[in-house]
Amino acid sequence: MNEKTSFMYKKINVRLVPITLGLAIATLLPGCGLFNKKGSASEKMNRRGEVTGVPKRANWQQSLPYDMVPVKAGTFWMGQSDEDIAYTQSALNKQITISEFFMDKYEVSNNKYRQFLESVKSGTLETGTSTTLKDPPQLNYDELRPDTTVWSTSFAYHYGDPLMEFYFDHPAFDNYPVVGVSWDQAKKYCEWRTYHMNANDESDFDAPSFRLPSEAEWEYAAKGGKDVAKYPWGGPYLKNKRGCLMANFKPGRGNYIDDGFAYTAPVDVFAPNGFGLYNMSGNVAEWVLDAYATTSSSITWDLDPVYLDPNEPRKVVRGGSWKDIAHYLETSTRTYEYEDVAQAHIGFRTTMTFIGRSGSMDVKTSTRRRR
Repeated sequence: MNEKTSFMYKKINVRLVPITLGLAIATLLPGCGLFNKKGSASEKMNRRGEVTGVPKRANWQQSLPYDMVPVKAGTFWMGQSDEDIAYTQSALNKQITISEFFMDKYEVSNNKYRQFLESVKSGTLETGTSTTLKDPPQLNYDELRPDTTVWSTSFAYHYGDPLMEFYFDHPAFDNYPVVGVSWDQAKKYCEWRTYHMNANDESDFDAPSFRLPSEAEWEYAAKGGKDVAKYPWGGPYLKNKRGCLMANFKPGRGNYIDDGFAYTAPVDVFAPNGFGLYNMSGNVAEWVLDAYATTSSSITWDLDPVYLDPNEPRKVVRGGSWKDIAHYLETSTRTYEYEDVAQAHIGFRTTMTFIGRSGSMDVKTSTRRRR
């Protein structure tokens, strides 16, 4: 290197030193709060005895769980949408307001319930780094298996042996709704799903719990955004313009196969309603959170009502099933079953409360975001 080249090299280095030093200072000082005007002002105010809130709280946005849809807040008329055939007077009309929530797009399938059982059986409720704030639920595998004998015991003189043998365990029925599950077992599934999500999520904050929908939430969701609707698709007819039945139920006086399925159908068949929910009428009836009382509509509040009574063993069942006549498919028809009883026509789906500003529900419906 000649003298001229060496002189130019040193000159360039001398010029770069202040620039490098300036960049280093600009990088380091904000970490000390010197360039962070907001942080600096907050610290000064705190030192003066003011209250500005805990600094550096992490942002949190609720994600949309897999296979769930958002149901926006709204007001509707809950109660009888057609004549009360049984004359029970248990579904009196009442205007109700419902807050936002997430709901399973489909009824819980055999395969999803099987994941629950395998998780409980293996004793590993989480598959990632456990960050949940809650302790794992105490679950007993033997008490959670679906009762497959319901395919024979629920009906008199019925040859249900093939379904009793294959319906839950065979992969041919993986995408069919789980049945033979009591209200108690459905609630245990919700407990597991809550822990499963929070224990495997990367967030330091737990999401709201999965749970059964309240009766009011279920009816509001079933109407699909319509203020008054006899069926999830509106009504008053059971067939579309092409003459196809809109749900899986018992048409006529027992023509079970007329809708395409003698028993249950896959959880994703038949058209969804206005909220994107499948089989809100027919296929399997669904457990909801409420205890059953004929007077519940008159004693519950008109904002997010729910009737809870731990001393009442009867729990509300909604939606009608593959074995029911059309009356039970109506969005307003109420019936019940005992909480510890499993049936071949009753399944369930789960919901989750949405935490956020009323009416906003800023979530993506197509993909699940990481929190």
